[in-house]
Amino acid sequence: MGHGETATSESGGRLFSISRVAELTGVGVQSLRQYEARGLVTPMRSDGGTRRFSREDIARLRRVRELVDVGANLASIGIILDLQDENTSLRYELRRMQ
Repeated sequence: MGHGETATSESGGRLFSISRVAELTGVGVQSLRQYEARGLVTPMRSDGGTRRFSREDIARLRRVRELVDVGANLASIGIILDLQDENTSLRYELRRMQ
């Protein structure tokens, strides 16, 4: 599989290479690696260790980019994303209980 090609996850969703994600999001490859190192995104890894990003990862990276564009630093972005994830989880639980 080449750099720009896609794969499929075990759940059937498309997975994208780091170079393809860089094209889709406008985020540089080095920044993508930095975001992963900071825990802002956690792409899957192939058996060979190659990063494979899901559509959910891409959506999250777009949100990271939006926050960077308005001047948020990476530490703040991590807190914002954690709070958003927690809010989403709580909403899901609330709906499930109703």
